Amino acid sequence: MKYEVMNVEGGRHVKMWTNGVPVDEQAKHQLANIARMPFVHSHLAVMPDVHVGKGATVGSVIATQGAIIPAAVGVDIGCGMMAVQTTLTARDLPESLSDLRARIERAVPHGFVSIKGRANKGAWAVTPDSVISKWRALSERHDAIVAKQPKLSTKEPQRQLGTLGGGNHFIEVCLDATDTVWVMLHSGSRGIGNMIGQLFIELARKDMKKHFVNLPDRDLAYLVEGTEHFDDYVEAMTWAQDYAAENRRSMMDAVLRVMREVLRPFQLGEVAVNCHHNYCTRERHFGENVLVTRKGAVSARRGELGIIPGSMGARSFIVRGLGNPASFQSCSHGAGRVMSRKQARARISVADHEAATAGVECRKDAEVVDESPAAYKDIDAVMAAQRDLVEIAHTLKQVLCVKG
Repeated sequence: MKYEVMNVEGGRHVKMWTNGVPVDEQAKHQLANIARMPFVHSHLAVMPDVHVGKGATVGSVIATQGAIIPAAVGVDIGCGMMAVQTTLTARDLPESLSDLRARIERAVPHGFVSIKGRANKGAWAVTPDSVISKWRALSERHDAIVAKQPKLSTKEPQRQLGTLGGGNHFIEVCLDATDTVWVMLHSGSRGIGNMIGQLFIELARKDMKKHFVNLPDRDLAYLVEGTEHFDDYVEAMTWAQDYAAENRRSMMDAVLRVMREVLRPFQLGEVAVNCHHNYCTRERHFGENVLVTRKGAVSARRGELGIIPGSMGARSFIVRGLGNPASFQSCSHGAGRVMSRKQARARISVADHEAATAGVECRKDAEVVDESPAAYKDIDAVMAAQRDLVEIAHTLKQVLCVKG
């Protein structure tokens, strides 16, 4: 048996793919709280990158019947990864990648950086025509959602479509074991996804109060299927997931455009992956139709490709799912944090970060030490713990990393 079982008094049992990786007690406490929710189906599945989250634990797969916990889906709805293989090789890259990084940073608004005439703190100052055309496919559904929830009208999602954001979001140029060049990036539904998440977490809390429901954690407030708020949330959440996938495609287009301007002509290779790791969808498991919330987890149906990134200085993996039913056909979404951002800033020096990211063209300043490799679990240990969930198709090592 590849997983460990945590029995929870008064709740479902928890299957944990955590052999050889640390799991802190606070995360276990959160998992027990979720396992006691009355609508959890069969069991909880816990991935090796598990760590404490808001209400629900990051790195968990929660199958439910008749209810959704908005805080389990989270506020970066549809956050995920995209990777494409190219026909370029390491020999086609310039000796110094600093100019290429600067060009990518200029082409893709990121973090809280303002670029005169181009980007205003992570959003478009003037939205490009290519982004506007992609927005048109999303705008009608967005208008319908805003008509029901006018509080969402203050955001202008078209100004953040094709933008990176900050925190652990990134754009990387990587090499695989054959020195083939890949582009990989990580982002989600930006400000509008955050606003949708926050709004429905609050509406769920009000529903709990209205119906006198006692919860072990107020962030586990849920919406019941068949109610107005449930239907509105599913509509808005599904749209945000589609927006997130389009956001990644738009950024990828921009990065490839930059690379075509400065490198030799190239084509895309055979492999391209675009997958969510913070989302909810309807699936069938153990003979029942259920809602599956993957909070920091990736779908890993048999043969399905997914992405498991390491950290700024570690390897990443394109994986192929093994369709393990016990994990609800899921795998981890990354290495998982071992330090909070505050702890990382206190413990990791700029010199430590420089050493850990040697050979990578990236930021090496105090503002990014909370994303340094030491803040994360050992990605090799994480991969070893989930050998029965996925197989490795490609191993990638970044040579350039853009952080928000």
